[in-house]
Amino acid sequence: MGNHFRIAPLALVLALVTGATPRGARADEPAKHYVCRPCGLPCDATVFDKPGVCPKCGMALVDQASVVARTDRTSVGILVFDGVEIIDYTGPWEVFGSADFRVYTVAASKDPITTAMGMNVVPNYSFADAPQPDILVVPGGGVRAARSDAGTLNWVRGANQKTKITMSVCNGAFILASAGLLDGLAATTTAKNIPAMRSEFPKVKVVDDQRWVDNGRIVTAAGLSAGIDGALHVVERLRGRGTAQNVALSEEHDWQTHSQYARAVLADLLIPEIREEDLAASGDWEIVSTEGGRERWDVAFRGPSKLRARDLYDKLCDVLTTRGRWNRVEAASGVSPAPQLGHWEIHGRDGQKWTGTMSVADDTEGANRYVVAIHVARAGP
Repeated sequence: MGNHFRIAPLALVLALVTGATPRGARADEPAKHYVCRPCGLPCDATVFDKPGVCPKCGMALVDQASVVARTDRTSVGILVFDGVEIIDYTGPWEVFGSADFRVYTVAASKDPITTAMGMNVVPNYSFADAPQPDILVVPGGGVRAARSDAGTLNWVRGANQKTKITMSVCNGAFILASAGLLDGLAATTTAKNIPAMRSEFPKVKVVDDQRWVDNGRIVTAAGLSAGIDGALHVVERLRGRGTAQNVALSEEHDWQTHSQYARAVLADLLIPEIREEDLAASGDWEIVSTEGGRERWDVAFRGPSKLRARDLYDKLCDVLTTRGRWNRVEAASGVSPAPQLGHWEIHGRDGQKWTGTMSVADDTEGANRYVVAIHVARAGP
């Protein structure tokens, strides 16, 4: 038994010296090399002589030949610019990257850009040297400069001519619309920008009750996280539902292929914005709760004010009637049923009727502190 184990290594050494083929190997079989799947990190260029796990990124190593031979990877070019919203472009990047698409960023130049909330990003390509993407993603964020920049609009128009799919996220739809690419199409955008899009782009059929809108070559997703769902929809179109479902599973994302969640039709949008000056705040206010859906919404917030409860109530009533265009409804006697409780009728989207209440009560946490509660609900038939 001992001689058997001494002979095997000796045979291998002799084979290496003489060039003979070791037993069990073919003379014409090339040595295999291993790499991690392309992930955009420097370790993409590292080659290993054994299978295993990449010590840098943790990805399982694969046969290098299988990666090099692939020339059909779908490419995704993502426009970035100063003020771009982080989740608008990183959410789709995560989805498309997980689907094994080749993803890269493109900007006016290769100089670092600063995203919303201060992330610094170095674009992979500039408009001058960017490869033609199969999929173009136009995210939102601080789009004012991008949507009025001729160079940006020209690049978007040019890239769009040869894409399989062009997709916007959030108010990135304003960039597509400014480039003239949404005329005559249905499109959506982030909830609070729906009215502005309808006003600025009358040729666009603005949709407010869908998480994404698919026109064929152009897909628009609603705000922020809706870009993840829009990207999964694109993966489903190009690679099948099973692939999209598997990507969503790997990302631990609860993907609903026909999601009824559309931010623009939630009832909270009937409640006007309450600002610090409206509260005569003498310190920080906090949200106690904000919850509801398409049929109702309740929000409560508390904090200190320089005003008495009745004066704060009167001030907020003015906000509701002017900024929110709520119509005050008094009790039969002409007096509100409680000192700081009011009732309103509201006309919502498409003329739908709603009811609302607003109250101001003393907070148990101290003097000159109050709890404001606002409730809206769809009126009965």
